[in-house]
Amino acid sequence: MSFKDIRGHDRLIAILKKYMQSQRIPSAFLFLGPEGIGKGLVARALAGALNCTEETSRPCGRCPSCLKIERNQHPDFFILGASDDKNNGDTPAIKIEQIRQLQNRISLKAYEAKFKAVIIENAHNLTAESSNALLKVLEEPPPDTVFMIISSKPALLFKTIISRCQILRFSALPPAELEIILKKDYGLNTQEAHFLAFFCEGRLGSALKHRDDGLFRQKNTIIDSFRSGDKPLPDYLEDKDTIRLSFSLLAGWLRDLYLLKSGAAGNQGLINLDQKERLSEAIRRYRFSDLDEALRQVSNSSLYLEQNVNSKLLLSCLRGFIRG
Repeated sequence: MSFKDIRGHDRLIAILKKYMQSQRIPSAFLFLGPEGIGKGLVARALAGALNCTEETSRPCGRCPSCLKIERNQHPDFFILGASDDKNNGDTPAIKIEQIRQLQNRISLKAYEAKFKAVIIENAHNLTAESSNALLKVLEEPPPDTVFMIISSKPALLFKTIISRCQILRFSALPPAELEIILKKDYGLNTQEAHFLAFFCEGRLGSALKHRDDGLFRQKNTIIDSFRSGDKPLPDYLEDKDTIRLSFSLLAGWLRDLYLLKSGAAGNQGLINLDQKERLSEAIRRYRFSDLDEALRQVSNSSLYLEQNVNSKLLLSCLRGFIRG
């Protein structure tokens, strides 16, 4: 991964390049911003740039060091806190034992890197004990070690950890700008690029994830399964992570209906622009009070899902408010 391959964070990348050029690199960065915005991509690119063997255009993405980091095979590159697919995409707590193991490994002399690079994703999942252990490491960091701490929930981080880091704040792209990037740089057609840009609210990382999992091809089927009262819900809606996603898709569909009914949305403001005709037909069946109640039920269902309420019951009840 090269800096030039990352879109939408030019200002922050320029700041990182200045640090490298000055050779006065902070021992810890804190990358803050919404999920799926590209914080992890920038962190990985920085790890590559710090250890790239090319003299120009670092990270090159081609040298042995860059390739090892890209493949998570570099002996001086460490990642904690990544999402766990076995837990339906949830991120488990980062425990004190993991921080202690990390501390032991980075206390050793680097095998081959100029800088030992540590990425801690979802740092808001640090326990109180692991937060204190990490703080001690940050107070006396090993030489030639750079931490990249990533979080979308800074309110859950210890203030003492935040105070030890150089903070970089990431923000989303305007959806219309992301739509152009998805078409120009990633070869998506207009309909898919528009949907992903607006559904993901300008977050490139989320858009690329949903491109890879084929969400555009599936989203109308998921929405229709709630709008149709006669057919059974598909089996894949038994997966908690997919249910979360379906609630987001339903909220987007209802948002589009609300905007069309109020006359507040032009074509380019709709998430489901590919379904403009069906949306225009559906708004005749809803009053504003119906849409308000449906949106409230989607929001409540999302909260109940996290409280482990029976998912089949949730989906069945919600279906009654979405039909039409």
